[in-house]
Amino acid sequence: MVGAELSRGRWVYAFALVTSLFFTWGFAYGLLDVLNSHFQQVFGISKVQSTLLQLAYFGAYLVWSPFASVFMDRYGYKKGIHLGLTLYSLGAIFFWPSAVFEKYGGFVGCTFVIGCGLSTLEVAANSYISVLGSPKYAAARLNFSQGFQGVASFAGPMIASRWFFRGKNANSLDTVQWVYLAVAGLGLVLNIMFFFCDLPEITQDALAEEMHAVGIRNDDEPFRKQYRCIFGWVAQTAYVGAQVGVAALTVNYIVDQNVGIDKPLASQLFSYCQITFTVGRFVGVILLNWIDPALLLSFYGLACSTFALAVSFAPGKSGIGCLFALFFFESICYPVIFTLGTKNLGKHTKRGSGLIVMGVGGGAWYPPAQASIADHNTRRSYLVPFSGYIAMTIYAVGIVIDQAIKGGFRWHTISEIEERREEIEDHAPSPESPVLDDEKKVSEEFVEQIRVEERPANVQGPSLYLRDSSAHL
Repeated sequence: MVGAELSRGRWVYAFALVTSLFFTWGFAYGLLDVLNSHFQQVFGISKVQSTLLQLAYFGAYLVWSPFASVFMDRYGYKKGIHLGLTLYSLGAIFFWPSAVFEKYGGFVGCTFVIGCGLSTLEVAANSYISVLGSPKYAAARLNFSQGFQGVASFAGPMIASRWFFRGKNANSLDTVQWVYLAVAGLGLVLNIMFFFCDLPEITQDALAEEMHAVGIRNDDEPFRKQYRCIFGWVAQTAYVGAQVGVAALTVNYIVDQNVGIDKPLASQLFSYCQITFTVGRFVGVILLNWIDPALLLSFYGLACSTFALAVSFAPGKSGIGCLFALFFFESICYPVIFTLGTKNLGKHTKRGSGLIVMGVGGGAWYPPAQASIADHNTRRSYLVPFSGYIAMTIYAVGIVIDQAIKGGFRWHTISEIEERREEIEDHAPSPESPVLDDEKKVSEEFVEQIRVEERPANVQGPSLYLRDSSAHL
């Protein structure tokens, strides 16, 4: 089954339920960045030591994502979601004894387990939303779903500003254990909901058949030659590392700007940065309905690079203003890189999804690198994420150039599958009129031309048979 075959009711139900997973991911991620600063105060550790949380959380993506993609390839999306939610709840529940015994190592270990659960959910949810409908709107669809991750990610810092840094809680872990008990409960409730739901399975074979029916055979090449996906992993690694580094030290950056802002207010401003990020994501949904995703990502990448430099050198409130702008332009980057990297992968879809999600592992090593500089100069440390934005921009510009070479420069978003289908229909004889020999010959020559153009160079002999036109035309 493919997304286009679902009824409207089943599509809305599946879309809404899977979108709820992004809220779960965002809530945990939002809390993580504030805990980073809170633990510096409670445990008396340095900025570099506090980024062990990021190392554990995002390192789990690097280690676990390949296994998650293999698991879902064998057992399907629904069982993958159950596995992810189970790991997520287990990691959260063990925050309780870590808080009771005040063991920073325990928090790091629990964060790794939560990261394993969320990496599994990311492989499932990102891939599922991307293929749940027309490829033309995949980037817009994924941005909309991930917008709810943004909603949850600013809820975490707002909770922290209200409870973690107030009064006796400024040097206590009591509230941390209660918050993560609630997080574990949320994971359990979602697990039960998914158990009783009829989630339609979208198979790789169905996706491949849909592509092959119009002559697109990108997946005939082995996975190691799916260069857009492989370079997408590089771009995702660089971008996520930059994004995580920016967020992890936001509270420290705002306080260190010496404009009279303390940690509670800085945490609240961080939540406003996340609101800006979320607004940017929903603005991106509108833009991506018309503008080519690679072209828009190129522009946003340039903007991120520019504002990262400005944050590094601008003093006082002007630097904080540039930080808000940076959060806005980060908004669409992750989902657009994901959809560009997994586009038209056919039978390689789940494996490609696992690889792109594995790129989240960049968040494990960028923050320590940035924090090592921040221990001396927080402002200059933002040159580290600048390097990540440059790498992402090169990837986006490269796709724009590749598209221009192969089919002309694109301003508007398109679906190659839908365009090919329309071309075949235009060249097919009308079913209501008698088929003349000349008309039939033209139609057959056009379909054969498509097959020859898409045939890999190392394939000998006639191309694979294109499915009977009566099933698609």
